[in-house]
Amino acid sequence: MTVAAAELLDYDEVIARYDPVMGMEVHVELSTATKMFCGCTNEFGGEPNTQVCPVCLGLPGSLPVLNQSAVESAIRIGLALNCDIAPWGRFARKNYFYPDQPKNYQISQYDEPIAVNGYLDVPLEDGTTWRVEIERAHMEEDTGKLTHLGSDTGRIEGATTSLLDYNRAGVPLIEIVTKPIEGTGERAPEIAKAYVTALRDLLRALGVSDVRMDQGSMRCDSNLSLKPKGATEFGTRTETKNVNSLKSVEVAVRYEMRRQAAILEAGGKITQETRHFHEDGYTTAGRSKETAQDYRYFPEPDLEPVAPSAELVERLRGTIPELPWLTRNRIQQDWGISDEVMRDLVNIGALDLIAATVEHGATSDTARAWWGNFLVQKANEAGVELEALPITPAQVAAVVKLVDEGKLSNKLARQVVEGVLAGEGEPEQVMTDRGLAVVRDDSLIQAAVDEALAANPDVAEKIRGGKVQAAGAIVGAVMKATKGQADAARVRELVLAACS
Repeated sequence: MTVAAAELLDYDEVIARYDPVMGMEVHVELSTATKMFCGCTNEFGGEPNTQVCPVCLGLPGSLPVLNQSAVESAIRIGLALNCDIAPWGRFARKNYFYPDQPKNYQISQYDEPIAVNGYLDVPLEDGTTWRVEIERAHMEEDTGKLTHLGSDTGRIEGATTSLLDYNRAGVPLIEIVTKPIEGTGERAPEIAKAYVTALRDLLRALGVSDVRMDQGSMRCDSNLSLKPKGATEFGTRTETKNVNSLKSVEVAVRYEMRRQAAILEAGGKITQETRHFHEDGYTTAGRSKETAQDYRYFPEPDLEPVAPSAELVERLRGTIPELPWLTRNRIQQDWGISDEVMRDLVNIGALDLIAATVEHGATSDTARAWWGNFLVQKANEAGVELEALPITPAQVAAVVKLVDEGKLSNKLARQVVEGVLAGEGEPEQVMTDRGLAVVRDDSLIQAAVDEALAANPDVAEKIRGGKVQAAGAIVGAVMKATKGQADAARVRELVLAACS
């Protein structure tokens, strides 16, 4: 049933009459070198259908081989989510036909997932936490990608042509499924967004995925139902598929709460279905939601069971890092920065880069100035994420060191950084090759000072007459003549000495 925007129930009325029940299913592509069951490259952005082979195309006679690195990543994710790791489990075939699934079935885990019964304590903006119970995290392979041409929405409805790219087919995927999230009340949309945010940060800290929602390496399906106040039985749920931004998770939950409430208040019934989220802030019906029986699961006959040893699990447990929000709290205290500054650094993806630059010897203030100002501008100009810039924290720290040693001015240092970004080598090499080192030879600076004074006799006369501030014009002329390589403080000293 479609509900017009004007007919959505007011949010306060929704909360007064109903209790929301949420369930989040997050799909995460792993950053392994190869795919889940074959040796094809696992890399985003390749030319369509160039990263494929008989196995991931499901050609007759091909057999899957399990990626050990993907299994270890799955175990680490489970441990970070406080899950129990299954000592033995099997893959299953999930049978369904869709053009982007070349085998007509997906290799997944059904009743024997790798990780079960966990939780994540999610930090909220008011400083409190909300515990989200995790039902399972299981391994599977991703599908290919369909691109629909000729429709206004980019979906199949109204399209004139559909293109298939199987590069993504077979990419290692972990699906993380929560238990029903109850008791959130009016904070349901906020908690949904906070959970996905915390999960993204945790997975990034583990180094198992780049969690780029804009590229589809992390995708969220948001389940929602409403039950009348005081009721114990859950309502009929809908599943909003492939929500691809943190803000959209919040918007989708809020919209579905208002839409479902409007239908129920009008005496209607909720249809169990998948729904598409539109970036304008609303959802539309997709297809009726299948049940497990519809997929005709049965054990995958071509793969051996997964049986991680206790020793392997304990070794991987030792690789789990500090929770990222705890790390942020510690860093914020150490650096003495405000909540607003910390939030800005996290939002632009600079925090880890700054911390790494500090580890290489820069001060937090200097590292923050480089990554939070000059380098973020360069990233915006290039249209890439900050971490995708071709410069490392160690190289930024090396530039800072050259400035601290007096070999570069701040202006010259920016030119050195531009050279590093252009692929011209390490900072000191760029400084040498471009001839950017600060001039320390007093005889050369003195010659430039004398020339500038001779070219500006009126300014020189003012300085001699006691107007010391006029020296700035001569200093500027010398800096221009030396291409910014002279030490401005030393130039000023020589100017004043020459006019005394």
